[in-house]
Amino acid sequence: MDAIEMLTQDHQAVKELFEQYEALSDRSLVSKRKLALKICLELTKHATAEEEIFYPAVLQASRENKELVDEAVVEHASAKELIAQIVAMAPGEDLYDAKVKVLSEQIEHHVKEEEEEMFPKAREAQLDLLALGGEIAARKAEIALPEMQD
Repeated sequence: MDAIEMLTQDHQAVKELFEQYEALSDRSLVSKRKLALKICLELTKHATAEEEIFYPAVLQASRENKELVDEAVVEHASAKELIAQIVAMAPGEDLYDAKVKVLSEQIEHHVKEEEEEMFPKAREAQLDLLALGGEIAARKAEIALPEMQD
């Protein structure tokens, strides 16, 4: 699968996880925890692969992409901070749901920019998206976050 198809699939999968989270009742604390940790893990794998493999390739293709890549990296940093807070908390604690909601909104914004701006530039640059897809899949498979195991 090519890198852009894979990253777009990740975006859709995480969007669906956020929707599942939103549908849970306030009393579904165990389900909320499991889903929140799954969201955090998927986002961490995705962001790591993008930062280590995809973004450098986009940047190498054209220095004109620097601003887009820089902004994406800053958005990742912000998401990682929220992810760390969510992982350290328990559902039912003050602001837990709010943090998951804000993370969802940040990711939605980030995804829109990637899919509408960065991905078309990557296609135009004629990157070897199949090779990048293989590298991304391999890197994501390596990532496990022991602190997220419940």
